[in-house]
Amino acid sequence: MGKKNSKLKQETIDRLTKDTYFSEKEVRQWHKGFLKDCPNGLLTEQGFIKIYKQFFPQGDPSKFASLVFRVFDENNDGSIEFEEFIRALSITSRGNLDEKLHWAFRLYDVDNDGFITRDEMYNIVDAIYQMVGQQPTSEDDNTPQKRVDKIFDQMDKNHDDRLTLEEFREGSKADPRIVQALSLGDGGQQQQQPAATSSTRTSPSPG
Repeated sequence: MGKKNSKLKQETIDRLTKDTYFSEKEVRQWHKGFLKDCPNGLLTEQGFIKIYKQFFPQGDPSKFASLVFRVFDENNDGSIEFEEFIRALSITSRGNLDEKLHWAFRLYDVDNDGFITRDEMYNIVDAIYQMVGQQPTSEDDNTPQKRVDKIFDQMDKNHDDRLTLEEFREGSKADPRIVQALSLGDGGQQQQQPAATSSTRTSPSPG
């Protein structure tokens, strides 16, 4: 299997440079690194979690990593191929705000029904709090439930206890604090991270 994935075909490279924000040189570099970590050309869920654990040793990132893995794994076959990996990375690291928000929406919308419920939002926020391993000091969001209530109060304009993509997108754009909480800005949390964990910038950080 290793030989099968050891070299990218030119047509694959051409497709990826067209579909992503990476140059041919960058695609080749990422592929080289991907194969170094995944010699058989496939990144498993456990491998994905392992990457997160290296960068979040103070908490437990298992739950969050599994949720992110689901979005990376476009064809739902239980593993991430290089093409899936680089497409997701392109959005989370270089995509415009709309693209990042749409990606984040897919992360929150666990059952893929086109809406984010309070339970789904709680699921993600709780996973992030577990991953970070510390609670924020602000009184109004020092628990996952408080953070979820705060987000819904600001975003759920029709008060139906679920967020559409439009509500999520417009709410995030209208209030810079929400965008900041989603860690989608170009500023904070630009720490040294493995490629996979760059996707954490599409999540609401507790701090």
